[in-house]
Amino acid sequence: MLSKPLMILSRFARRLTVRVLLMAVFALASAVLAPWLDPLIPPDIKARFGAEAVLPVLNILASTMLTVTTFSLGVMVQAFRAASAQATPRAFRILVADPITQNVLATFTGAFLFALTAIVMFRAGYYDDAAAVVVFGFTVLTIAAIVVAILRWIGHLSRLGSMDHTLLMAEQAARGPLAGVMARPHLGCLPLPADAATEGAEVLADEAGYIQFIDVEGLQACMAQDDARVAVLRRPGSHVVAGTPLAVVIGGTSETLPAVRRHFTLGKTRTLEQDVRFGLLVLTEIGVRALSPGVNDPGTAIDVINRQTGLLAAAGAPQDDPVEYDRVAMPGVTAAELVEAAYASLTRDGADRPEVAHALRSALEALQRSPWADLRDAARRALDRIGPG
Repeated sequence: MLSKPLMILSRFARRLTVRVLLMAVFALASAVLAPWLDPLIPPDIKARFGAEAVLPVLNILASTMLTVTTFSLGVMVQAFRAASAQATPRAFRILVADPITQNVLATFTGAFLFALTAIVMFRAGYYDDAAAVVVFGFTVLTIAAIVVAILRWIGHLSRLGSMDHTLLMAEQAARGPLAGVMARPHLGCLPLPADAATEGAEVLADEAGYIQFIDVEGLQACMAQDDARVAVLRRPGSHVVAGTPLAVVIGGTSETLPAVRRHFTLGKTRTLEQDVRFGLLVLTEIGVRALSPGVNDPGTAIDVINRQTGLLAAAGAPQDDPVEYDRVAMPGVTAAELVEAAYASLTRDGADRPEVAHALRSALEALQRSPWADLRDAARRALDRIGPG
């Protein structure tokens, strides 16, 4: 189970600036460490290289990589804005975490900083002719990384910002949380029935926002320390306002409630770490936008329906969730919530279109063969709302 510190680290790792900084640090370190590696170079190789052999290549890298990086950033911004405009603004949060785009831009920026730093070191007299061999070796590795990045970037640019790419990214983003909730429906905690009566001290939200993450491992440790138990009332993805009960604590001390509150991460936007419905809703919003009079693209809506159905069908049924955190109770995600997130808005806006209604009926009929009984029942109720074909 992902703890809160690991969650924060994971979020930082997915940021473009972090990857660029890591590549920049590597580039700077390789340029600075070059003189220290000089004793490892055989004398006959040192005689073949000098500053005059390396500086022209570094000058080319410094000038071209700055241009390429600026151009690539412009293309990325335009593509993501176009995708957000034709799909949904929520898709931007998924697209901006695209690892291929981030790695390519990090490579270009790192190569520029490496070349610029090496040129400065040569001009400042920090490198002698012997160190030029090491710098030349790092330059060859940098060029190889640039070639690989350019080849990946060319293939990626052909689909970046397209509707197919946006749908694929949204589908992949929804797949992970959905598989996770099927493997651990209650995040390793005790199940909390929807109609369970909970009595105890309420932990209240101190701000408005979405519950982005619940550190159940931290809650378990906190409860064990204070000899208490906690019932979580709302799962990640729920929107709360200040004063909304987040959990109920039984037992503990005066310090238990503030400690429990610290294990809830709230924010202004929804995230994918534990929010199983967010990815499905992003796909649904894309389909609803496609059905709007200004777009009038039922084919995209049908594509969304088919992707949603594939996700829910592949997820299967919730597995037996071994109780790892026996002092924490957590409500589970219901099949009705998943079906509503995937099809409710599309049913409202597309049921009067024969081709979309047919796709919805086919999708819900397929889900009625699911091994999850609750999903079969939810699909049957949703199909009744559409009516006969």
